[in-house]
Amino acid sequence: MGTAWAPTPLPAEQRVPGYAVMPHRRARLSAAFPGERLIVPAGELKVRSNDEDYRFRPHSAYAWLTGLTGEDQVGHILVLEPSGPEGHEPVLYLRPRSPRGGPNRGSEFYRDRRYGEFWVGRRPDLAEASRLTGVRTEHLDDLEKLLTGPQPATRVLAGVDPELDAATERPGSPALAAADGRLASVLSELRLVKDSWEVEQLQLSVDHTVLGFQDVVRALPTALQHARGERWIEGVFNLRARAEGNGTGYDTIAASGAHACVLHWIRNDGALDPNALLLLDAGVETDTLYTADITRTLPLSGTFSPVQRQAYELVLAAQDAGIAALRPGASFRDFHRAAMRVIAEGLADWGVLRIPAEQALQEDSGIFRRYTLCSTGHMLGLDVHDCAKARAETYLDGVLEEGQVLTVEPGLYLQPDDETLPVELRGLGIRIEDDLVITADGAHLMSGALPRTPDALESWMANLLS
Repeated sequence: MGTAWAPTPLPAEQRVPGYAVMPHRRARLSAAFPGERLIVPAGELKVRSNDEDYRFRPHSAYAWLTGLTGEDQVGHILVLEPSGPEGHEPVLYLRPRSPRGGPNRGSEFYRDRRYGEFWVGRRPDLAEASRLTGVRTEHLDDLEKLLTGPQPATRVLAGVDPELDAATERPGSPALAAADGRLASVLSELRLVKDSWEVEQLQLSVDHTVLGFQDVVRALPTALQHARGERWIEGVFNLRARAEGNGTGYDTIAASGAHACVLHWIRNDGALDPNALLLLDAGVETDTLYTADITRTLPLSGTFSPVQRQAYELVLAAQDAGIAALRPGASFRDFHRAAMRVIAEGLADWGVLRIPAEQALQEDSGIFRRYTLCSTGHMLGLDVHDCAKARAETYLDGVLEEGQVLTVEPGLYLQPDDETLPVELRGLGIRIEDDLVITADGAHLMSGALPRTPDALESWMANLLS
């Protein structure tokens, strides 16, 4: 097994996607921690059951700093080593391609079911990985030597690689403590504003997601006949996600009828009622790991009933108000407040709220939240809820900036057993979610290729089903 294998080098010109923007990202991180060693792991495999692992996806911070996004990155670690008063040298510690010959012939390439090339595919060797990324590479086994002896002040992105956490928290290594979580916060905050390449990737994910929604509508006649029509819908969308990208950016929500009142309904084990609505919340993740996050609520009959339309139009008006509030310099919370004012006023007009909308909107009340539950949007990027470790003052309590990408997604979740509601409204779940990038004078609707108004949705569905 160790002889007579032909060389199979990677193309010399091959580079990671976004190769040109990675040095600037690392330089920004370096500037935040002068003189400190920074360790950012890709993560380890996680067991699904017995001897089967989940498919691997590198941690978003590692992918953002290296451009390495594949399943072959298991266990790999980026170290930013202090190289002067203010600078760092990036070094990648990798598990290189298994050797097939030479004096140290190993058997990993055909025996190791987790890392062997014949089991899981080829990895770059160290020289190839350095050429792909523009970063110096070392064997992963050499990391232990780096962490032995006197250490500089070191920060580790903790909670990603259990073996690394254990190695850097051992007794006698106080300089290697994961410390205060500031590294995680800074890594999130550096990603709050997207560069132009990232916006392109996000637009690509949105475009693929639009195709997935079209696939779903075309599949509705078959799905309506299946006992688990929600899972048929899930499968149809996920096929598009795997065909066009890395997969879905999160578990697809395909919720029919009252299931749509469950915010994160991912069981998707119900039938489709032709007289009900379908709430589809789904996003394609690109091969570069950027994800869309779009929701549409569709009439499974092809036409909204009067009550369904009434509820849908209220949510749409709330979304329009939220979108209108997006602009550089606005508070991040402004678009949520604008959308919730519309929701509260609508519920008051319907007689659902027993107090005036203005009173319900007060901090000491908030009674309208019984019917809408959650916030109206979030940052979007490498994670569906991107930049989640950012400090409140830079994100939730911060202001919007040009280049940020976020969702606007108001909803009504009128529970089927809620006795405060008229019977005809019970069991309606409606969310409309779109992806937008903040521009110099407002926001651009990245997901505008999907219709949003009731009339446009009905026409779109009819055309796809004709």
